[in-house]
Formats: sequence, C-alpha cells, structure tokens
Amino acid sequence: MEKKPFVTLKQVEEIVKTYPTPFHIYDEKGFRENARLLKKAFAWNKGFHEYFAVKATPNPYLLKILKEEGIGVDCSSYTELALSDKVGYKGHDIMFSSNVTPEEDFKYASDLDAIINFDDITLLDFYDKIAPFHDTMCCRFNPGGNFAIHNQIMDTPRDAKYGMTKDQMKDAFNYMKKKGVKHFGIHAFLASNTIADEYYPKLSRILFKLAVELKRECDVHIAFVNLSGGVGIPYKPEDRKTDIMAIGEGVRKAYEEILVPEGMDDLAIYTELGRYMMGPYGALITKAIHEKHIYKEYIGVDACAANLMRPAMYGAYHHITVLGKEGKARDHVYDVTGGLCENNDKFAIDRSLPKIDMGDYLFIHDTGAHGFSMGYNYNGKLRSAELLLHEDGSVQQIRRAETVDDYFATLDFSGLK
Repeated sequence: MEKKPFVTLKQVEEIVKTYPTPFHIYDEKGFRENARLLKKAFAWNKGFHEYFAVKATPNPYLLKILKEEGIGVDCSSYTELALSDKVGYKGHDIMFSSNVTPEEDFKYASDLDAIINFDDITLLDFYDKIAPFHDTMCCRFNPGGNFAIHNQIMDTPRDAKYGMTKDQMKDAFNYMKKKGVKHFGIHAFLASNTIADEYYPKLSRILFKLAVELKRECDVHIAFVNLSGGVGIPYKPEDRKTDIMAIGEGVRKAYEEILVPEGMDDLAIYTELGRYMMGPYGALITKAIHEKHIYKEYIGVDACAANLMRPAMYGAYHHITVLGKEGKARDHVYDVTGGLCENNDKFAIDRSLPKIDMGDYLFIHDTGAHGFSMGYNYNGKLRSAELLLHEDGSVQQIRRAETVDDYFATLDFSGLK
C-alpha cells in the first residue's frame, strides 16, 4: 500500500522555478474538508467547538482559513496569542492552555477575554495578582496512573507534568467560584497520536464522570469538557486511519449515558486537535543532491532536521515518495540524510525506495503539524519557506525562506569594532 502525494512531479517542477527546495507545502482542499468532517462528527453537540493547536502549524494564512471554517485556536504562549490576535481571533474563540505560565502571558490572555485553562492550583493565587477572574474559566485534570485501552498502556499520566489531581480540581473550582467564576470547564490530555477510535470515548467517560462529581460537590455549572488533542494520523502506509465519525458517536453515547441523566445536556464538547487537523495535509519537498556508498547506501537531500525535527528527535516515521517514481519497485535500501553535523540527521533509515537519482524530488509525507514549527538554526541552517496549494491549483508563498540576514538579525556586530 502506498501513500499518495497531493502534488505531482510536474507540479513540483513548476513550483521550484519560483520557490527552490526545500519547502513545506500545505493542501488547502484537504484540511478544509477535514475541518468540515470533524464538525460533522460532533454536530450532535450544539456547543461543539474545535480549537486548533497553534503550536502544530503557526502560520496566519492557515489560521485564517481555519477561522473561515469556524475553527478556534488553542494557544500556549504569548507569541501564539499575538499571532491569533493578528488573524482576528478574540474572546471565547481562543483557549489558552499553558504551563509554567509567565505573568505577561496571563495578562494578554485575560485582555483578549480568552478562556484560560489553569494547569496547576498554585497558578490561581499567581493569576489573582495579575488579572481579574472571568465568567468562564477552566482547569486541567491529571488522573494519574496509566491510561490504557484494551489493556494496552497508551500513556502514563502520572509521569506527566500537566494538570491537577481530583482533590486539587475541587479546591480550584471552589476558589474560582469565590472569585466570581460562573461557568467552569474541565480539560485533559492523556495520550498522544492515538489511532484507536476508543481514545476520545474513553477519555470523555473519565471527564464526564468528573464533571458530575464536581457539579455535585462544588455546586457549580460545568459549561464544557475539553478533550484536548491526541487523535492521531496514519504515518505509516499500513497504519489504520482513525474514523472521526465513529469517534464522535462514541463520545455521544458516553454523553447520553452519563451527562443527560444528570440534567447536564447543555455541556459543550471542545477539542484541541493539531496533528489530526493538519498533519496529513502538509509535506516537505526536498531534492536529492548527493549520494554516498560506504557501509550503507546514503542519499543526501537539501533539507535537514532543521526543517523537520521529528525523525531525528525521536525516530518518528515519515513516509517518503520519490516523485515521478510512484509506480517503481522499492528495490533499493537507503538512509536519507540531511547535512547537519549530527548522525541522527536522517529522514529515513534502511528505507526501501525506488532507485534515487540526483535531482529527484522527494515528498516527505505528513509534515503539516509539528513539522516547520519545530525548526531551528543549528549549524546555521536556515528555515525553509512555507507554501499553500490552493483549491484552484495555484500556489502562494505564505512564509518566505530565512536568509543569512535573518540569522544575524539579533546580533550587533558593532561591538566587535
């Protein structure tokens, strides 16, 4: 089974006449359709709102398109708030979920009337000295232990730095109630890149039961439950694709069984998806520029881990298509590498691919989330351009490539004289 690129060799050959490789490119048609599908899956919930995780792909042109589709933003820093502000996001279309939060970040979020999600109970006193408590606010829950589906451990919340214990959630809600908060939210993130359709439904049951308990014990109105992110994508061709309609239905069943009997059928469902929303609709296009034949066969490309860190950082798999050779046998085994002075600068290790010739263009799949955004400048490497493939087939540059002048912009050479 082969993953299909959303651009052809012919298209790339035309694009590089204007925008040289490497570059990230995003498929507008793909992520617009995906946003609509997500909303359809949760249409049964009147208050449903997706807050796109800005950290996944922080580009204003992409955020503007998502805004047109009725998608909000999930921000975790001052800069992400500023970016969202510039796109026109305000008020409850912004969810501010941060940790170890600086004073200026809380102040900016408050000024924007964003929904602030407190990661820790100690932050309440800290926040109280900075800004007023708003009518609607939220707290992040950490249940501890392991999180398992079908007896398979998906993640270990007890080892995560995020969220509060159940007792702390109760104390936090009582504190916030005294400060005038009227509508309360519950947030949790218990597993990452989970392709099991059962993840959201199981998480929702945990949070819905907590919502009932907090409503009873604290006598507060639970306005929403935020399931955060964690719904994954099929990075490998053999991986199954999550069924968002089945996921939405699983959450609905939990909602009907747990919340409706308690008279809590006004509770809204929120999500903060990044990888699911954008991951499959971005790609890194890079050109083969060197080959090396020693103990292994190497193909060197003009991109490096500075353009896509995930494989070097934790061995993440990204599928590779050699454009124009989609039907060719994968009868050569290569390590595909960048030019950093680090041996982990490899996009693929022992990967079966068609024979790669110098000048071939490689389409590295699924870089639409946590791709460009994790870039850095080690070895003085410069971040690439970002391009947008519009629905009509036209291509727009939405971020230019960095230059050496950009790299030097924060330095003052006059002090050397």
